[in-house]
Amino acid sequence: MKKRIQRNYRIVKYVMYKQTLVTPSDHIWTFIGGFLGIALIGLIQTYMNDIPSSDNLFLIGSFGASAVLIYGVTNSPLAQPRNLIGGHVVSAIVGVSICKACSFLPPDLIWLSAALAVSVAIVAMQVTKTLHPPGGATALIANIGSEKIKALGYIYVLTPVLTGVLIMFAVAMIVNNIPEGRSYPAKK
Repeated sequence: MKKRIQRNYRIVKYVMYKQTLVTPSDHIWTFIGGFLGIALIGLIQTYMNDIPSSDNLFLIGSFGASAVLIYGVTNSPLAQPRNLIGGHVVSAIVGVSICKACSFLPPDLIWLSAALAVSVAIVAMQVTKTLHPPGGATALIANIGSEKIKALGYIYVLTPVLTGVLIMFAVAMIVNNIPEGRSYPAKK
């Protein structure tokens, strides 16, 4: 039993080590992808939206975590297009639904709707095979975001979530397929 545990430990250690080997050129492409993906969302919001820039509704926090996955670990199953797009959309629908269902709760019980939104979103992503960890934050933001975000209702699913994810996906498709040895989506 002890030998089996040691063997499994060595395998996990090796896999983790191999997964974290990144060449200097990968750093450059990760930076370019992350910068362009987030910058484009912000730029579009700045010039296409009537909302003051202090309420960056297009730039939600979960996009930062998605950028790490789709530009930094392009081969991860959690970074693939189905997971990226589906995970955010499913989680946004769950988040808005929970927010609306719990709207009768007093403000000091926001923790309840937040916990429900995240946990139901995780299960919904598992069931739909679209698990994308930043999706949990997308569901959470629908519940704890500003009043302007909550006022969007199901529009939140379309914009900022779907539009932002599609922008990031388009950038990932371009940037991650330029250098030799990088590809997105991952080849099976």
